[in-house]
Amino acid sequence: QVQLVESGGGLVQAGGSLRLSCLASERTFSTYGMAWFRQAPGKERQFVAGISRSGTKQHYMEFVKGRFTISRDNAKNTVYIEMNSLKPEDTAVYYCGASLGTIAQATGMISTAAVNIWGKGTLVTVSA
Repeated sequence: QVQLVESGGGLVQAGGSLRLSCLASERTFSTYGMAWFRQAPGKERQFVAGISRSGTKQHYMEFVKGRFTISRDNAKNTVYIEMNSLKPEDTAVYYCGASLGTIAQATGMISTAAVNIWGKGTLVTVSA
């Protein structure tokens, strides 16, 4: 089974940028719709952005549109999220998730229930 490992988290000041990466362990990565989720302390895990298996379609939650960009490199078994103009409310553990759901594969729209494989997360802290 594919394993996912996130990296790139850290402490950044408000207005700054970070790029997170999620490396998959197997070439079957290209068959999965992929997404980034986040979970702040005391809150439920929420969808942030997703990408289709081909990389041609992306889907974003309104609160990150224009600031975050999701991309993938199937040759490197990696999905990325570029996060700009970070705000303190973006502070959370960020998880990548992989889904074999038909909609997930085609559009990148992925609910938490549709995720088949989770990474362990990487912490992003945005200071005011």
